[in-house]
Amino acid sequence: MEKYGDKKKHISIRFDTETHDKLFYIAEYEGRTGSGQIMYLIRRCIMDFEQEHGKIEWEENKNG
Repeated sequence: MEKYGDKKKHISIRFDTETHDKLFYIAEYEGRTGSGQIMYLIRRCIMDFEQEHGKIEWEENKNG
């Protein structure tokens, strides 16, 4: 899905152990890694938002 060049960004989040364990349980159940599950959820969130509000127009120089 590298649409905006090959630049990769890193994000670090902290969450409690129960949430972590449940997220990784779901990821394994669905055949994804933990990171893959997080990326799936982020992409789904973006897709849902764009379906409701329209496509997000992206200007790489302005946003990124």
